Amino acid sequence: MKVLVATEKPFAAAAVDGIRQETEAAGNELVLLEKYTEKAQLLEAVKDADALIIRSDKVDAEVLEAAKQLKIVVRAGAGFDNVDLAAATAKKVVVENTPGQNSNAVAELVFGMLVYAVRNFYNGKAGTELLGKKLGILAFGNVGRNVARIAKGFGMDVYAYDAYCPAEVIESAGVHAVANQEELFELCDVVSLHIPATPETKQSINYDLVGKMRKGGILANTARKDVIDEPGLIKLMQERPDLKYVTDIKPDADAEFAQLEGRYFSTPKKMGAQTQEANINAGIAAAKQITAFFKDGCTKFQVNK
Repeated sequence: MKVLVATEKPFAAAAVDGIRQETEAAGNELVLLEKYTEKAQLLEAVKDADALIIRSDKVDAEVLEAAKQLKIVVRAGAGFDNVDLAAATAKKVVVENTPGQNSNAVAELVFGMLVYAVRNFYNGKAGTELLGKKLGILAFGNVGRNVARIAKGFGMDVYAYDAYCPAEVIESAGVHAVANQEELFELCDVVSLHIPATPETKQSINYDLVGKMRKGGILANTARKDVIDEPGLIKLMQERPDLKYVTDIKPDADAEFAQLEGRYFSTPKKMGAQTQEANINAGIAAAKQITAFFKDGCTKFQVNK
């Protein structure tokens, strides 16, 4: 079987070595398409691929149509909204992600941004501390659990809400479970977002919801850009100079947010999983999942069931 690794932003060399070792040990062929600059290059490369490993690369209906032999796509990372799931299902292509492999990297970035925010973005003026503050985690998956773990080390009081995670599971992790996301925003000084971009969540972090936050509140978004109602959040922050917003996903309205001087920060690009460890972990996990798929038909991490 031919396994294609198609990455505009390549994996680290150690990750590629691990992917190659796993792939070839299973008797499969590895082909690399790195730093490609045109979609046509991807369309050509997928023509005879049986499996595809990607990062943030887009796999749409056109790519799937070109990939006549494709049986499985693995997105090395947790999010998979860069893959057209409906088109993949129609082509009988299995789509998987690699949940948990970059969770600690994302969680650590959350706290890097939070410390930066409470210290007034290091502008030389006195800031505040995270110790004793109430942290709300919206969605208690792999990243959310790592955020909770780190928050306890900072001495924060941790709360969480997840529509799909039972309250007793949240409580068993030493975290306070709340009844809904409105309660989470009302209770907490800081809210960290870890929800996927779905029809239910898109634009859901809006004027009314964030407006429930306590004075001096901080919103951190390392989830997806689409979950934020950007015009609503800008309007709220203009009305409430006590609020801050930090994110590793540059908003469409970045210029407008930037006018909120001293209260907004965005990394230049998506940075949550950008560590050597996460890069290696996710790449090798993707290769192992492809090996298991071809060997045993394992689809444990399939997201388009």
